[in-house]
Amino acid sequence: MEDVTTTTAVRELPHPAREEIRLETVLHALADPTRLRIVTTLDTFGEGEGLGATCSQVDVPVSASTLTHHFRVLRESGVINQCYRGTSKISCLRRTDLDPLFPGLLDAVLNAARNV
Repeated sequence: MEDVTTTTAVRELPHPAREEIRLETVLHALADPTRLRIVTTLDTFGEGEGLGATCSQVDVPVSASTLTHHFRVLRESGVINQCYRGTSKISCLRRTDLDPLFPGLLDAVLNAARNV
């Protein structure tokens, strides 16, 4: 009898490495009001294993395909990390990468966004 083992394929999404994150792409990603609202919401969920939010937990008045586009821009710029947990895609801010690269930037942008 043949030994059959089951494996679960892990779907990984492309993210820039810390050293590939560029200030101009981060600023471009944060310049859009919808993406800024996403980032502000994600900031309340924290960062790290077991933390983050699903797309449905981020309340923005756009279609699902538009929301997917905004998350992709944020991920590809290095602002957020996305990973699959089961069938859900979990997103969280990449503070541990962004804060050392651009000290105070994320806090300044988030504080300004909250005070508007």
